[in-house]
Amino acid sequence: MKIGIAADHGGFELKKNIQEFLEKQGLEVKDFGAYVMDKNDDYPDFIIPLAKAIVANEVDRGIAICGSGVGASIAANKVLGVRAALINDHFSAHQGVEDDNMNLICLGGRVLGFAVAQEYITAFLQVEFTGAERHLRRLQKVKELEIK
Repeated sequence: MKIGIAADHGGFELKKNIQEFLEKQGLEVKDFGAYVMDKNDDYPDFIIPLAKAIVANEVDRGIAICGSGVGASIAANKVLGVRAALINDHFSAHQGVEDDNMNLICLGGRVLGFAVAQEYITAFLQVEFTGAERHLRRLQKVKELEIK
């Protein structure tokens, strides 16, 4: 599995730790930045390219980190085909994939410690979309709302 990861200054330190963790797990990681700590950078500059890479199948899933995770989630969901969510609990980390086909997890670098972020990411990456009829039906209703 190829994982994309991106963060602004608010998630920069957590991103570095998560990237190292993922690579030790044998996963291929594509880094979309930030590559240096810059307190004046803007999360869309890193999150949008990651989101577009998911839609283009350049990466299988994504991890976006900003200070709270909220901005990353808002930005990522502007890209058609991305299903991103701010995750702050273990259940949602796996259920979002299983039921809602979430393909991008958003985390708060100023909210979560490394161990908790690692737990959520592991839950996110270890499950697959069930493809149950009710979930497909619901996702189709959401897709119909997308403006092209």
